[in-house]
Amino acid sequence: MIEDNKIQKKESNEIDLILLFQKIYSNQKKIYKSIGLGIGIGIIIGFSLPKTYQVDVSLSPESGISGASGLSGIASMFGLGNSSAGFGEDALTFTMFPEIVKTNPFALEMLQIPVKTQKKEKLTLYDYLDSEKKPWWNYIMGAPSMAISGIMSLFKDTPTDSIKKAIDPFYLTPEQTERIGMLKKVLKVETDKKTNVTKVSVALQDPLAAAIVADSAVHKLQEYITDYRTRKAKQDYDFQFSLCEQYKKEYFEAQQEYAKFADANRNVILQAVTSEKDRLQKNLSLAEQIYSQSMGQLQVLRGKVQEAKPVFAVVEPATVPLVPASPKKMLIIIAFAFLAFVLESVWILFGKDIYHDFKNELKKKD
Repeated sequence: MIEDNKIQKKESNEIDLILLFQKIYSNQKKIYKSIGLGIGIGIIIGFSLPKTYQVDVSLSPESGISGASGLSGIASMFGLGNSSAGFGEDALTFTMFPEIVKTNPFALEMLQIPVKTQKKEKLTLYDYLDSEKKPWWNYIMGAPSMAISGIMSLFKDTPTDSIKKAIDPFYLTPEQTERIGMLKKVLKVETDKKTNVTKVSVALQDPLAAAIVADSAVHKLQEYITDYRTRKAKQDYDFQFSLCEQYKKEYFEAQQEYAKFADANRNVILQAVTSEKDRLQKNLSLAEQIYSQSMGQLQVLRGKVQEAKPVFAVVEPATVPLVPASPKKMLIIIAFAFLAFVLESVWILFGKDIYHDFKNELKKKD
C-alpha cells in the first residue's frame, strides 16, 4: 500500500509538471511577445546608460604601516576610532585604507585635484563630476524638484558653489555635500586581508579622467599615511635642527672671539691675558663639542624620519582604459528578457487563476 501511494504521488507530480508545460506551450505566443517586450526594454535601458570606464590600481605596503600605534593615530585623526575600541593590529592594518577614503577631509582634497579629459578640457574634479551625463529618466524624475528650485531661485539669490572658494569642512553647502557623495560612489577602495593588497577603483565616463583620478587617489592616500607616520619624527628633527643652528652660531661666535683676543694679545705675556685666553679656548672647545654632538643627533633623527616613511609597492599602476566597463548591454538585454519570461509564465500558470477567483469573489459579494 505504501509503495502504491508513492507511485501514485510520483505519477501525479509528473502529470502536474506536464500540465504546466502544456499550459505554457499553449500560450507560447504571449510568452514570445513578453520576451520581445523585455528585449525592447533592455535595449532602451542598455543604450540609455552612459558608458563608464573603470581604472583599477593595486598597491601593497612593504613596511612601516603594520604598527598599531601609527594606524590607530590615523584612525583617531579621522574620527574612526582607535585600538582601544577592540580592534586588533591586523584589523587596523587591513581596514584603514578604505575608511580613510570615505572621510570628508580626504574627499575635499580629492575634489580639488586638476583633471584633464580626452576632449582636452582642463577642470577640477569638483566641476568634472557635475558635467557627467545621466540617464534620461533621472531628468524626468528630477523635473519636479528642479522646477521648485527654479521658482525659489527667482525670489532669492543663491550663488553657485565653486571649489575655488574657501570650503569650510565644518559647514558644507548642499552642493558640496552632493559632490562628496558623487565622489564616494565612483571611488572605491578595498583591501584583501589575505594578500594585504589594496585595490583602488575609479569609474568615470571619461577614460583619461578616470586614470588621473585613480593615480591621484593612490598618491593622496600615500601622502596621508606618510604624513602621519613621519609627523613626530619630523617635529623632532626640526627641533634638533633649530638647536644645531643655535649651537653653530654660538660655536662660530666663540671661535671669532678667541681668534680676535689671540691676535690682539699675540706678544703680551701677562697672567691675566693667559687666563682669559685659556677661558676663551675652553669655551671654544665646549661650543665645538656641543655642536658636534648636536649634529650627530640630527643625523640620527634624519635616519628616523626616513625609517618612519611607509614604503608602498604599486603592483598594478593606473592606465587609460580602452574599453568601457559598463553598461554591459547584452547582459541587461538577457536579464530583462528572462525577467519578462518568468513574469509572463507566473501570470499564465498562477496569476490568471488567482485573478479570476478574486474577481468571482467580488461578484458574489455584490
